[in-house]
Amino acid sequence: MVTANGGMNQQRVAVCNAVVVARLLNATLVVPKFMYSSVWKDVSQFSDIYQEEHFINYLTPDIRIVKELPEELQSLDLEAIGSVVTDVDITKESKPSFYLKNILPILLQKRVVHFVGFGNRLAFDPIPFQLQRLRCRCNFHALKFVPKIQETGALLLERLRRHSAHPGALDHFLVGSRAVSAMIARSDRAAKASKYLALHLRFEIDMVAHSLCEFGGGEEERQELEAYRQIHFPALTELKKTEKLPSPAVLRSEGLCPLTPEEAVLMLAALGFNRKTHVYVAGAQIYGGRARLAALTSLYPNLVTKENLLSPKELEPFMNFSSQLAALDFIACTAADAFAMTDSGSQLSSLVSGYRIYYGGGRMPTIRPNKRRLAAIFMKNNTIEWKVFEQRVRKAVRQTKHVQSRPKARSVYRYPRCKECMCLTN
Repeated sequence: MVTANGGMNQQRVAVCNAVVVARLLNATLVVPKFMYSSVWKDVSQFSDIYQEEHFINYLTPDIRIVKELPEELQSLDLEAIGSVVTDVDITKESKPSFYLKNILPILLQKRVVHFVGFGNRLAFDPIPFQLQRLRCRCNFHALKFVPKIQETGALLLERLRRHSAHPGALDHFLVGSRAVSAMIARSDRAAKASKYLALHLRFEIDMVAHSLCEFGGGEEERQELEAYRQIHFPALTELKKTEKLPSPAVLRSEGLCPLTPEEAVLMLAALGFNRKTHVYVAGAQIYGGRARLAALTSLYPNLVTKENLLSPKELEPFMNFSSQLAALDFIACTAADAFAMTDSGSQLSSLVSGYRIYYGGGRMPTIRPNKRRLAAIFMKNNTIEWKVFEQRVRKAVRQTKHVQSRPKARSVYRYPRCKECMCLTN
């Protein structure tokens, strides 16, 4: 049994890691549960986001999956008998040998083990070929969004492309053949497809607060973010009291601060995206609200979000379900003609870029900026000519390492160019 923590993207990684651990231990997997978080405030479970029957059936050749514990095990007090394993008990990216040595004995003796708070707890290397391949089968094939999300995602893509009858290269994989057929039936066959750039602006309050950076809001901002940290990141608050941490200025110079909306505008403009560019902004509530987005909306008047592309009635089934809303962003970003991220460590950005590599055949450009290089340029932007600034930003983006194949120990979800993934996996 697995109860995964985090938002939709963290949970997706946890599900695929759980599938692999179940195969490693030769165990039956109960359809994963999702933990309620005070940050995400979402009660969605697996079947609210993914097609449960497809998940079970697709992975049948690999592992046995059931919807609930067998009846004879349901009455067990799992905590009392020592069958509960928390994320504190498992170090980040543990090797398969850890599970065989420490978890398998519990499973054999108690017949059931429950991972609570399970997330990024399985290493990417060293790991047997078939297990790595199973990760890819799970992430790129077994996890399909439920029809409700697919149909609304198709509406989103249709409006982003201005009702063109020409579906995108990845639409079938994201929203399914039925939704694609409905898109074509509704569309204007004479309309030319409108291209768009998707921007994942990772600037929500949780990211801003956790970064320990400052963003120009003075003492009021510092107090607001500290109050948020005390509630949602108490361990970080305690760490600040006991250890001397890098200053906000040092963090920024090291590229450890999320790009602000203003910095994102400068980057896109320097890369040549002009005022006519259609921009889709993904993300939850941007810290600072509409005022913080002023620079973006001023330079890019064709900027849209799911909230203004979909009607209140169309959005209503997803309200208060942040994971389901994140699924719509995942669809819009993955299908985009170009995708730009502002934080390469973001799980959404990693999963989107990996999906675009896996299904895009090298034709789906992704902009992954090096924040340390950009920080050095931004610090000088008061005394720099625009042409020089433009040249430096373009050089910084060009110099960002272009990964042809998966580096050792890096995520197959983000870098699927490896023999385990980019082979016949379906």
